[in-house]
Amino acid sequence: MKTWLAASAIALMTVSASDLSAHAEDVKITVWSLDRPEQPTPNLIKDFNALKNGITVEYRQIQFDDVVSEAMRAYSTGQAPDVITIDNPEHAMFASRGAFLDMTDLIKASTVIKTADYFPGPLASTVWDSKNYGIPRSTNTIALYYNKDLFKAKGLDPAKPPQTWAELVDAARKLNDPAKNVYGLAFSAKGNEEGTFQFLPWAQMGGGSYEAINSPGAVKALEIWKTILDEKLASPDTLTRGQWESTGTFNSGNAAMAISGPWELDRMSAEAKFDWGVTLLPIPEVGAKRSSAMGDFNWAIFSTTKHPAEAFKVVEYFASQDKRLFKDFGLLPAESTIAIPPTGNEKKDEALKVFVEQMKYAQPRGPHPEWPKISKAIQDAIQGALTGQMTAQDALDQAAEKIKSILG
Repeated sequence: MKTWLAASAIALMTVSASDLSAHAEDVKITVWSLDRPEQPTPNLIKDFNALKNGITVEYRQIQFDDVVSEAMRAYSTGQAPDVITIDNPEHAMFASRGAFLDMTDLIKASTVIKTADYFPGPLASTVWDSKNYGIPRSTNTIALYYNKDLFKAKGLDPAKPPQTWAELVDAARKLNDPAKNVYGLAFSAKGNEEGTFQFLPWAQMGGGSYEAINSPGAVKALEIWKTILDEKLASPDTLTRGQWESTGTFNSGNAAMAISGPWELDRMSAEAKFDWGVTLLPIPEVGAKRSSAMGDFNWAIFSTTKHPAEAFKVVEYFASQDKRLFKDFGLLPAESTIAIPPTGNEKKDEALKVFVEQMKYAQPRGPHPEWPKISKAIQDAIQGALTGQMTAQDALDQAAEKIKSILG
């Protein structure tokens, strides 16, 4: 009898232990991102998993060109991850198709995420139909780099860089020096998203938008770009080079000014053998409104997640670490409330102040579910006008018609 009781007790203990083990098993949350091992997502996941709080995060790195197709395919087949980082202009496409979880109430109840802390542009990129389908992860924008040494050499005051479109063209003319292989300005008008990224702020500052891309101010902006290329104030391959390549012209001393972003600061600090500075993007005229481009990624949760509460806890943790974004990974946080710590490099620190100021005016591309088609219409207009196939007015009128049909 004692033997039977002992055996029964052992059996009961075994079942109880098994039961407890099943209940104690961590909830698994999958995260997809473009980030490489040295970038934020894998490192934040490692730190989150070290907390051992009942949630384990598994990571998969995906390639930039595959994000939209692979993520949408995974969603439609029920294989989507719980959490993803998505390029901000693609956010609305997923949200409008029901692929992303409406996080509005979760964010309102959160003690970690406060929407009032974010720059308006990045936050707007996560909103569709007045609901919040994500939170910004990090952000970037563009401003005007300029070579102070070349300014001095041409009799320009490096303490007074161009502030208006007219001043920019005037400075480019004075700085242009074909004999020394120096262009007045470097920027990207490439026929892809980079071209839209660089042109849209000009259109917006001129009073236009993607819905009114042929406004008089937007037409004037494209005409100025045409003037810059016609007068060879910028390299002819402005039409085919991306931002990274065009800024390399500036770094090498072969362009006196360049329109680019904060991602260039470390390379510029290492490569540029001259004194340089950064100023806000020039505006149409004194007193005109400012704008700027806005890049980088957002966090989103797929609506198919089986663990929305746990997935949101993961996103909350990521957001709680935003103060590390610049210090550890060189990225600008999307919150205006997070100060950028000094780097010890005076030129870089001064430039960062300008980029943070510029972020106040940065606007998202869209948001609209059909942004790639809208952007393509703008890209075609830029290329058509700058290659002389049509006037700026005709090119943007054509783009406006295409966009009107897309918007329905």
